[in-house]
Amino acid sequence: MFIKRILEDIGRYFILMKLVFRRPDNFRMYWDAFVRDLYMLGVKSLGLVAIISLFVGAVVTIQTALNLENPIIPKYYIAIATRESIILEFSPTMISLILAGKVGSNIASTLGTMRVSEQIEALEVMGVKSASFLILPKIAACVIFNPILIIISMFLGIVGGYIFGTSTGMISGTDFIKGLQIDYTPFYIAYALVKTVVFAFVITSISAYYGFFVKGGAVEVGENSTKAVVASSLVLILTNYLLTQLLLG
Repeated sequence: MFIKRILEDIGRYFILMKLVFRRPDNFRMYWDAFVRDLYMLGVKSLGLVAIISLFVGAVVTIQTALNLENPIIPKYYIAIATRESIILEFSPTMISLILAGKVGSNIASTLGTMRVSEQIEALEVMGVKSASFLILPKIAACVIFNPILIIISMFLGIVGGYIFGTSTGMISGTDFIKGLQIDYTPFYIAYALVKTVVFAFVITSISAYYGFFVKGGAVEVGENSTKAVVASSLVLILTNYLLTQLLLG
C-alpha cells in the first residue's frame, strides 16, 4: 500500500510537471508573478541565509582549529578545511535544506490555501493554465535566485570564519588568507552551483505538488506543508549523493 501510494505520487508529480512547462499564454502576467515570487521566495530569505552562514562559518573554523592543535600541522590548514567545508557541502546542501523548510512550506501552504478556497478552480474557469501560471514562476524564481543566495552564503561563511578565527587568536589573518589560496579548485564553485540549481528545482516542484493537490481544509493544508518539507528534504539528500558521485566521483 505504501509503495503503491509512492508510485501514484511520482506519476502525478510528472503529469503535473508536464502541465507546468506548457507555453505561457500571457508573458506579462507570468513576468509579474515571477517578480513577485523572486521577492517572496528569494530576497526575503536573504537575512536568514546571511545570519546562519556567518555563524556556521565561525563554528566550522573554531571546531577545525580545535581539532588541528598539532604543532606539526600548519595553521593555514584551518582555512583550507573551512573553505572546503563551506563550498562543497555547507552552503549548497545545508542552506538548501533550510530553504526547503522556509520556501517549501511557503509554496505548499500558499497553493494549498488557494486549492481549498477554490481559487485554482476559478483560474481554470477563466481559461488560465493554473498549474503553469502558479508553479512555473516559482520554479524560475528559485532556480535563478538560489545560486545567488548560495554565493552570498559561501562568502559570508568564509568571512565569519576569518572574523571569529582571528579574533579568538586561533589563526592569524595572514595564515587564513594563505589557506584560502592554497590548492584552490575553481570547479568546486561550479559543482556547488550545479547542485544548487537542481536543489532549487526539487524544492519548488515537490512543494508545489503537495500544495496543488490538497484535499480538505486548513488542517490538510498544514499536513501537506509538512509532507512537502519532508519529501523535498529526502529527495534533496538523495540527489546530493547522486550529483556528488556524478560530478566528483
